[in-house]
Amino acid sequence: MDPDAVADVERVPHGGASDATLLDFSANTNPERPRGIVGVYESAYGAATQYPGDDYCEFRTAAGEYLGCEPLNVVPTAGGMGALRLAFEVTLDTDDDALLPKPSFGEYEREVRLQGADPTFVAHDRILSADPAPYDIVVICNPNNPTGNGYPRADLVAYAQQCRAADTVLLVDEAFLDFTDRRTLAGESGVIVARSLTKIFGLPGLRAGLAVATDDLRRRLDTARPAWGLSTPAADVGAYCFRKTKFVAETRDRVRRERARMADRLDAAYEVYPSEAPFLLLGVHDRPVNEVIDDARRDGIVIRDATTFRDLDSHVRVAVRRPDENDRLLDALL
Repeated sequence: MDPDAVADVERVPHGGASDATLLDFSANTNPERPRGIVGVYESAYGAATQYPGDDYCEFRTAAGEYLGCEPLNVVPTAGGMGALRLAFEVTLDTDDDALLPKPSFGEYEREVRLQGADPTFVAHDRILSADPAPYDIVVICNPNNPTGNGYPRADLVAYAQQCRAADTVLLVDEAFLDFTDRRTLAGESGVIVARSLTKIFGLPGLRAGLAVATDDLRRRLDTARPAWGLSTPAADVGAYCFRKTKFVAETRDRVRRERARMADRLDAAYEVYPSEAPFLLLGVHDRPVNEVIDDARRDGIVIRDATTFRDLDSHVRVAVRRPDENDRLLDALL
């Protein structure tokens, strides 16, 4: 991290409601969690009196089986954000260049600037056509947040080949990939994949995630990661969750059905963006965004102001939750 850059970088706004009386559609986390997590967490409490084993063998093994990659290529991190920061720390130096999608997750730009590097932006749906040669790293969010579009794996593999030829690192954020049928890019040479347990398993406060890379990239990530960077409860719960593949499949089916139903209903009043993610981006046409947000809040619902994303000025984002909760959202927005 560049000490001189820190003073000029601001924090990024995110979704999430602190008022428990409000129904939160502003954060894209699963409202359901796998059964049995409480028992695993409580069992980890006794072991928390000692430092966790820094090899995180069980966590790496479970993650590798879940992703279909070599466990030794798994680097445990404190959430997906920990994976992103680690990736930028080992690839960027002061005045290096990064290519970022827009609109997309605001933390990419912040983390790049904290390294003293310079971000360049390209439309999210044109990033795979961009020449990677001028850049030290290219970032892709698959599916993209907040638009929800995914990228075919074959296209990503082809672009990864271009990046390798240009000696450019490709960083793929797969925070929402579990909600799709698309295969991970984990294990692809020259690629760093960032993953999180936050979204699919509904555990944003646990702070469990990982990065996956091979060869020298993997060694750099593993060397630079903080010692004991994943708590014992986070590691144990994470390993448990990775084995709940039925839960993941059921969640994927529910989100797919509900997303289609919500999009169909909302299409009459909003510009609904096609999505593969557990959220929908909505253009509000000529209505003020604040009015839409305030109307929903009066009905006890919080939605995301998407104008905080680069290039969006008349948009909101809504999560896909349980059917009865989604009905409440539809009643509030229509």
